[in-house]
Amino acid sequence: MTVKLTPYITLEGRVKEAIQFYEQAIGAEVLSLTTYGEMPGIPDTFTDDLKNLVAHAKVRVGGTELMFSDAPGGTPVEDGKKVTICITTNEVAHSKRIYEALQQDGQVNLPFKEEPFSPGFGDVTDKFGVTFQIYTELEA
Repeated sequence: MTVKLTPYITLEGRVKEAIQFYEQAIGAEVLSLTTYGEMPGIPDTFTDDLKNLVAHAKVRVGGTELMFSDAPGGTPVEDGKKVTICITTNEVAHSKRIYEALQQDGQVNLPFKEEPFSPGFGDVTDKFGVTFQIYTELEA
């Protein structure tokens, strides 16, 4: 049996913007993207703005997948629904580039530096409120 964990990120109408940001910051590749307007059975009450929101998207970063959706109708995403994602690389310089890209307009929780458990580690919350731990693991 195989078990795969995929982080799922729900945003308040900013998924398309987030995906574009992650394409630049961490090399994300869009695998699929469906808007609410493309879903069968969408109520007539959905405005064009709501129809353009993302119902479901899947992106790949390296060997990992992330899934996204916009909260429909401007519904606020509750506290406690935040996702922490650990990005692991095998090069300190690569880890630092990712860390620096994700901190743009975000918040540094732990500066990128050498730690006893990693030659390059940092913790940052990006401008969308998603927290990333950037971890370097050198191959032996």
